[in-house]
Amino acid sequence: MKPPALAACTTAGARVAAPARAASACPASAALAGILALVRPPILCLALAIALAACAGTPTTQGTPGQRQTGGAPAASGPVNSPGIASNNPRTEMVRLALSMRGQPYRYGGAAPGGFDCSGLVHYAASGAGIHVPRTARQQMRAGLAVSRDDLGAGDLVFMHLAHKELHVGIVIDDQDFVHAPSAGGYVRVDRLSAPLYEKGFLRARRIVAGP
Repeated sequence: MKPPALAACTTAGARVAAPARAASACPASAALAGILALVRPPILCLALAIALAACAGTPTTQGTPGQRQTGGAPAASGPVNSPGIASNNPRTEMVRLALSMRGQPYRYGGAAPGGFDCSGLVHYAASGAGIHVPRTARQQMRAGLAVSRDDLGAGDLVFMHLAHKELHVGIVIDDQDFVHAPSAGGYVRVDRLSAPLYEKGFLRARRIVAGP
């Protein structure tokens, strides 16, 4: 059995030979037909071979939406609400910075990554958000404006008296949670404001920056 390309060439040659036989009655026509019979089949074969080679070399780019295509960029994904993205709201930015320090150990006098005490975490997060606050918890308790327990918002400071700590401060995340550096042996973490330990020890709250 002949390959498809050779079969096509043979068929093309047969179609050209027919006019040559029909033109045998006229010498000029016979000569022209003979030239065509010699020239056209090779040209047709060459064109057919090029077309087949082009088809064989064409890559397939089909794929499932969202999959990475070879030689191209990965499919774009939708926006992600990441806590790592800075906010234009100073209070929100203060909370974000404090949350980014979760897991850092408690260290008395610490106010930088590597170790924090409670007021050091407040000072670090507030400073990173462009908010000026004093360094110690007692000084921070006099900063800003008083706010009621029922009106707490992100970035407010909550002050507590705990059994093992005379004065403790944390940063409000929302009306339920706050982030803080608890005490020696602990680490920066998030706790519920309604937990008995913190609800019972609540002293006051301060809003150190105005905002929506």
